[in-house]
Amino acid sequence: MAAKFEKNIPLIAIVGPTGVGKTEAGIFLAERLNGEIVNFDSVQVYKHLNIGAAKPTPEELKRAKHHLIGILELDEEFNAARFVELADQAIAKIAEKGKVPILVGGTGLYLKALLHGLFEVGDVSATRAELKKRLEREGLDTLYQELKRIDPETSAKISKNDWVRILRALEVYYATGRPFSELAKEHAFRKRRYPCLKIGLTLPREELYAKLDARVEKMLEAGLLEEIKAILAKGYSPELKPLKTIGYKQMTAYLLGKLDFSEAKRLMKRDTRRYAKRQLTWFKKDPEVKWFHPQEKEKMLEEAKKFLDAHRL
Repeated sequence: MAAKFEKNIPLIAIVGPTGVGKTEAGIFLAERLNGEIVNFDSVQVYKHLNIGAAKPTPEELKRAKHHLIGILELDEEFNAARFVELADQAIAKIAEKGKVPILVGGTGLYLKALLHGLFEVGDVSATRAELKKRLEREGLDTLYQELKRIDPETSAKISKNDWVRILRALEVYYATGRPFSELAKEHAFRKRRYPCLKIGLTLPREELYAKLDARVEKMLEAGLLEEIKAILAKGYSPELKPLKTIGYKQMTAYLLGKLDFSEAKRLMKRDTRRYAKRQLTWFKKDPEVKWFHPQEKEKMLEEAKKFLDAHRL
């Protein structure tokens, strides 16, 4: 195995759509496999976002040690490359203790980058700084139109409002002289960085959607609006990317008087279902994922034990 993978540390990853039960499955395995959990959810990495991000509860955090939960301020940038850097560090620490790293989350690109790497473009800090100045001076639409001319393939996959990905694609182009889409195809995630068992959780769609609708109601009952009010009271801009994520976006709009409450709740439920569908589509494309019903925890444990036995040093 050492020759096959860059790092001979076996990982277990729990994947699947939001709200399906990944947190509980991850903790169940961590308790029985002497494991620690590494989060790969792009919202749970932020501080202050607790209820709407569906972070593990204090009780759940006591059951298993978690890494990369609530580590960033809301105005800090985060991307796949930074995730890989921090996840590599956490995985190394867990392995040094003789424990099993268990990845839990729903941001598929983060897991893909961790397992297969990202292409290197060198130091782009000067280019990034200049692009940020241009963003303030010229506005996002100008930069988006520029990306459409330079790299229409990448621009077609990016929302015209996603300034983080627009700037990333532009900085790659200006740093390398080649379109992001061309480099991505060339790289094609061919590296094999870690051996990994991917356990996917799924439910019949109607059952999942009903569960997601109920979860929105529970989040509101648990104090999601109060959580957002406290964040805004700290002086954070509602335009920050983490506050544009599902739940926070709709309820912030309500608090700012841009939506009435019933419409904000309807949109939160709709967008949660749409996000779950996109996640399922992403993970279903991966032939390495082994799928289970969330209640089949003993079967997951059996699969995990077989995998770990096969990858013992």
